[in-house]
Amino acid sequence: MENSFYQFKANSLQGKEITMDAYKGKTILVVNTASKCGLTPQFEGLEELYQKYKEKGLVILGFPCNQFANQEPGDEKSISKGCVLNYGVSFPMFSKIDVNGENAHPIYKYLKTELKGTFGSRIKWNFTKFLIDNDGNPVKRFSPTTKPEKIEKYLAKNIQ
Repeated sequence: MENSFYQFKANSLQGKEITMDAYKGKTILVVNTASKCGLTPQFEGLEELYQKYKEKGLVILGFPCNQFANQEPGDEKSISKGCVLNYGVSFPMFSKIDVNGENAHPIYKYLKTELKGTFGSRIKWNFTKFLIDNDGNPVKRFSPTTKPEKIEKYLAKNIQ
């Protein structure tokens, strides 16, 4: 359990602390999101994946981040409203975090160490995605431009 995804905690958009072990046994897709980004329409595809696979054990965890061109300037309330109103997001969304730099959230420090990207461990942009298998092991990192429907073939392998 030492150095496992399940050891981390994060605050939900509603301010409630959630431990990642609440998602034990599930296939997890962690995504850093922004509501004012050219890639924001990916919320739609992510929600479709979630609806299609949640009964089979998929959970998507969205982490709003304002580190890329100020594309998530709002507070938790406006983020929540935008996600739900504009994209019908029903998967868990968390409080705004940093994904790069010394103030990066521990979940992101861990994921970037486990799965390096093209540019080393740095997160390049919004909508970088990390797939974690149902044993809590990070298995694949997807670039910001990888559309959610392209991830489906990897989900099929990881979902029971």
